[in-house]
Amino acid sequence: QVQLVESGGGLVQAGGSLRLSCAASGGTTSTYNMGWFRQPPGKEREFVAAITWGASTTSYSGSVKGRFTISRDNAKGTVNLQMNSLKPEDTAVYYCAADIDRLVLNIRSAQYEYWGQGTQVTVSS
Repeated sequence: QVQLVESGGGLVQAGGSLRLSCAASGGTTSTYNMGWFRQPPGKEREFVAAITWGASTTSYSGSVKGRFTISRDNAKGTVNLQMNSLKPEDTAVYYCAADIDRLVLNIRSAQYEYWGQGTQVTVSS
């Protein structure tokens, strides 16, 4: 059973930075594509970033491109999201997710099979 546990969320002022981490265990997660999604208050869950299993390809939503960086360390079983120049509109619960389909780097949440519990990120103005 794959388990994903996020950490690193918190309260930060606008313009600040946070680094989220996702610890994966219980399966061959080093062979899965991984993604970060977020759900702002009162809104639907949305795509943030994704990375292929070998870290050769990444994808970002337009709202975070240039500010956020996704990375992974398969030896440690972790996927990270470095978030810089944070804005109040980045406030959301952030989720880590795993996709067993290695052929396509998906950005739709429905394509991801495993999910973490989420970590809250709050950006104050």
